[in-house]
Amino acid sequence: MDLVFKALADPTRRDLLDALFVQDGQTLSALQARVPMSRFGVMKHLKVLQEAGLVTSRKSGREKLHFLNPVPIRLIHDRWVSKYAQPWAAGLTELKTHLEETP
Repeated sequence: MDLVFKALADPTRRDLLDALFVQDGQTLSALQARVPMSRFGVMKHLKVLQEAGLVTSRKSGREKLHFLNPVPIRLIHDRWVSKYAQPWAAGLTELKTHLEETP
């Protein structure tokens, strides 16, 4: 889980993940066009994302395609966000019910 937080901490890596969310299966060249850095810089960021399990890659002919893996982010959400948000959601539901029942 620490690797996922480390990977998500960088704005460039978040931008790369956003790009893969919009269009999965992009090449290194397509991803490099989104950020103002060298090919090797993007490769380093992709390596961090792959080590965290957020990106997978597959060779297709001469190209290497990169794909978003949203499972680690969902695991963080389930572990941290949902358990803290649940009491707030329950409170809002109770408030809504109370306000609707009161004339």
